[in-house]
Order: sequence, then C-alpha cells, then structure tokens
Amino acid sequence: NWNLIYHYGVERFARDFENAGGAGLITPDLIPDEAGEWIEASDRHGLDRIFLVSPDSAEGRLKVVSENARGFVYAAARMGVTGERSTIDASPEELVSRTRAAGAKNVCVGIGVSTAEQGARVGAYADGVIVGSALVHTMLDETGKKAVAEADGLKALAAKAEELAEGIHNARG
Repeated sequence: NWNLIYHYGVERFARDFENAGGAGLITPDLIPDEAGEWIEASDRHGLDRIFLVSPDSAEGRLKVVSENARGFVYAAARMGVTGERSTIDASPEELVSRTRAAGAKNVCVGIGVSTAEQGARVGAYADGVIVGSALVHTMLDETGKKAVAEADGLKALAAKAEELAEGIHNARG
C-alpha cells in the first residue's frame, strides 16, 4: 500500500530499501502521474519501479506507464483481486502486445498462474510470469488459514517453484 510508504517517507523508504538489498517495488496503487517523488527517489537509489497496466488501459496510459517504469511493466491481465485461476484466457497476450507497442521493454504478466501448464502458456509470450498466490498457498494447510510446519512449507514452496519454472522454461525452448 503506497500510503504506508508515503507516511514513512518516500526518500527514507528508498534509502532504507536500497540498504536492505531491495531492487525494486511493485506499486499497484500508485500511477506514474502521481509518482514524481517516487520516480526521483528510485532514480537516486537505483531502484526499479514497477507500474501496472490492465486490459482496459488506454493507449495513452500504456505509453505513460511504459515511459516511467523501470525494470518491467506489470500487466495485471484482469481486473480485480489477484489470485490463482483454474483457467487462463487469451486476452493477456493482447495486453502484452499493446504494452510493448507503447514502448515497454519488459512486460511481465500477473494472472493467477498456479500450474506448470499455465506458466508455460504465459511464459511463451511474456517476459516474465508473476506468481504469488500459488506460492503462498504452499505454506498453508488445506483450509488455507493456518501455516504448515516451516520445513514442510519450504519443501512444498521449493517444489511448486521448480514445477512452475520448468513449465515456463520449457515454453521458451
């Protein structure tokens, strides 16, 4: 939540984040038009700034995001809450194409990938596949509400990461 960083202090956060080894930050609730202070601080501290685009982003918005992002543009391939999906439609590929046409060098897709097959499909056209929920869920019990034993969770996390990476790498030959 950008508000937390804003109240902490943008320059202070950028300095502390860099000193802690941070490389960049996804800011889903900050648009480039309102990010002047963050753009300056991230430049001073060599941090990537990842802004989001969505399927309903106009061409002008894609251009503004592409010009101001550093590292990659996060293509949130659908509107609403993120999370695992049982199926993935074709519209994210069009969003990646439109974002590249607007000037983005790297476009990574966040779409709820949870299987190697889904990762392969997205990895075939995107520069990167953003996975969150599928990895978090490896650390939780079957109810999804309680953490599993640390060793079990780490083992499951490693297995899921390996499965997803293999699918993505196989898609790229």
